[in-house]
Order: sequence, then C-alpha cells, then structure tokens
Amino acid sequence: MTATTRTLASGPGWHVADVICTAGAGDRPFEEAHQDFCVAAVTGGTFRYRAQQGTAMLAPGALLLGNSGTCYECGHEHGSGDRCLSFHFKPAYMERIVAGLPGASTLTFDAPRLPPLPALAPLLAEAEAARETGDSEAFEELGVRIAAAAVATISGATSIRRGPSRRDQKRVAEAVRRIELDADGPVSLSALAEETATSPYHFLRIFRQVAGMTPYQFLLKIRLHRAALRLRLSDDAISAIAFDAGFNDLSTFNRRFRRIMGETPSDYRARQSNGIAPRPKQAQSEVGPHQPGR
Repeated sequence: MTATTRTLASGPGWHVADVICTAGAGDRPFEEAHQDFCVAAVTGGTFRYRAQQGTAMLAPGALLLGNSGTCYECGHEHGSGDRCLSFHFKPAYMERIVAGLPGASTLTFDAPRLPPLPALAPLLAEAEAARETGDSEAFEELGVRIAAAAVATISGATSIRRGPSRRDQKRVAEAVRRIELDADGPVSLSALAEETATSPYHFLRIFRQVAGMTPYQFLLKIRLHRAALRLRLSDDAISAIAFDAGFNDLSTFNRRFRRIMGETPSDYRARQSNGIAPRPKQAQSEVGPHQPGR
C-alpha cells in the first residue's frame, strides 16, 4: 500500500482522517471512489487529482473537493508523497451544513479543488494544530467550518451578517446549560444543533455571535475553571482532577491549563496554597474568541 489512513475523530455522519501517501512517479495511479462528501486539506507534498469535476494539481493549503459516490484518481508524477487532513461527511450531514449557508442551493462541488486561499489559512492552521496536539474533540467544529467555507466559496454564497434573533439567543442559552451539565463528557456539535432544531453551521455561527466563542471553546473554559477550583479546594491527585473534568489524558490537561492559566497545575496549586499573588498573564486565552482562521 502507498497510503496509510488514521482516523483522528468521528461522530454520527462524519469522520476525519490523517492520510499519508508515499506514492511516487513510478507508482501507477488507480481509480478510487469517494464514499461520502470529502473536503481534504493538503498539509504536505503535491499530487494530481482527477475527479468528475475536472483535474487539478494540489499543493499545501489547497482543499481537495470530492462528491459522494463519485470516482477519482491521484497521481504523483511530479514528486513523491503527500499528507492530507481528510474530512468526510455523509450526504445527510452535508445537507445540514449547506442548509445553514444563505445562498448555497446545491450540494455537489462543481470544482475539484480550492487553491490555497489567504482567507482559509488561519482555519487550516488551526486544523493542523489540532492534529499535531491530538485535540480530537475540536475536529467536528473544524470540519463544519472548513466544509462550510468550501461550499460558500464554490457556490459564491455570502454570509448574511445580522444580529441573533431572540429565538437564536434562547437556543444558545439552552445549549450553554446543556454544556454546563455535561461538561465532563463528550459534547457533540451535531447533537447540540439537533436539540436546537438548527443546522450544525447555523448553530455554530449563532453560538459564536451570542456567547463570543465556539461551543468547544466554551466547553474547555468550563472544564478548566472547574479543574482550577478543585486544585484550590482539594488535595486530590491532579490526574484524577483532569479525568473528572473531562480530559482524556494528563498531558493534554497540563498543556491546556498552562496555556490558559500561565502555569502548570502543580505550580498553580502550590501558589494558591501559599497565598502568592497571581502572576500577570501574557498570552491571550486559548478559549477566547477565534481570530479569523482526503
């Protein structure tokens, strides 16, 4: 085999994979099929992609676009190997994303790729960082945002910037309470959207408008706040606090806590125990509002 595929995260109707291909000029391309809709961010190498919509050369920063149930072929006559972050969506899930985009009326991609666009660079960097840090819970939101950006760009749809309605504010308030109740477990974007009778993209957009951050960022804020309180008020093991707060491993908790609080959990606990005043924080909070970011 010339390609290895590692699933990074998945949920009902979607999954994301890290695809590493080692094919070179001497390897003959063979036809494959997209089982679902595919939006793949190229993060390394180059390759030729031939699909029903046409043929294109893809390079880092480009998005491969694949329609569900169609055949495609990749070739590496100009260089060996590539790596992609490949987001896959079942047709029903993709329909819900498109439904939340004003002006987007078609589900199929009519182009084989999007070239590296400056407007997409921050978002793709965020997705690649999630891959490198193993932040699996971030991928559903990232996938929805990347797919919506691809659909909007291809279809020429524009986002209508209007303030959230009272109904949308109520939906977000209900979702906030739901996240608070279930912060120690997995919280699915699609489930939150379904509970508020909206599409994933529309829900994500109104949540950011009302709450000032994405649902996943809010979830992290709740988890870290509760962990910090417990560090102050108990002598429980840091690993137990991390797992009870909803973090899957201690290293992820330590990294996030240090980035947000400016120090490690153990240093934070020791300082609080000794009554030392907090040190000034230099970096912006990770869970604050986003910067415009196969």
